[in-house]
Amino acid sequence: MKGNPVKGADYLFRGFGMLSEPGIRRFVLIPLLVNICLFSAAIWLLINEFDGWVNYWLNKLPEWLSFLDWLLWPLFAVLVLITVYYGFSIIANLIAAPFNGFLSEKVEKMRSGAVMADEGWKGMLAMIPRSLQRELAKIAYYLPRLFLLLILSFIPLVNVIAPFLWFLFGAWMMAIQYCDYPMDNNKVSFGQMKQLLAERRLTSLGFGALVQVGMLIPLVNLVMMPAAVIGATLYWTEEHSVQQRIR
Repeated sequence: MKGNPVKGADYLFRGFGMLSEPGIRRFVLIPLLVNICLFSAAIWLLINEFDGWVNYWLNKLPEWLSFLDWLLWPLFAVLVLITVYYGFSIIANLIAAPFNGFLSEKVEKMRSGAVMADEGWKGMLAMIPRSLQRELAKIAYYLPRLFLLLILSFIPLVNVIAPFLWFLFGAWMMAIQYCDYPMDNNKVSFGQMKQLLAERRLTSLGFGALVQVGMLIPLVNLVMMPAAVIGATLYWTEEHSVQQRIR
């Protein structure tokens, strides 16, 4: 596999470093507010409903399986956490997609001096239909693989490596999620975007893995979305956009 995971991780660190740069700050605000609102809602929902949801599914079990409650409770608890986490992540990405695309556009313009599309709110509004279409394409790619991984997690012996598979899958999806913004802005198709990331798979996985870890750290996860968008845009401008021009 080609690429360098350390280099991929470095793009994210550089993304964090650019969050407060003049000209970018105001475009970070909306993705940041979306994250704060949705993560707050997720925490509130888990605090108030977590036990009820887990017990609801436990009560659905036949009475003769009640002796397995001690084993199934943590399993259902993990499933509830996964469902809430990924559900709110999908909603956050759908809402923030046009703003993330606009942020990526501004970063690319600053770094490369490229002439981009319309600026201002008019340009942002024009991005909405295309951004939502790409988000739906990502969801269609993501959900079948998520369900397959859930099934594998219940198969004896295979489930031993399930945590490793979950981590790899999460890292790959984070790379797809955020690298898609600059590539979509540059009219790179969804299929071609996946191919470009696969050509430098280790770099892509290094970037996505660090994003995934950061999403689990309180407070850091609030600014992870805009930092990841900036980092992914740097990845695009410094590696993939040059390759596209050569082609």
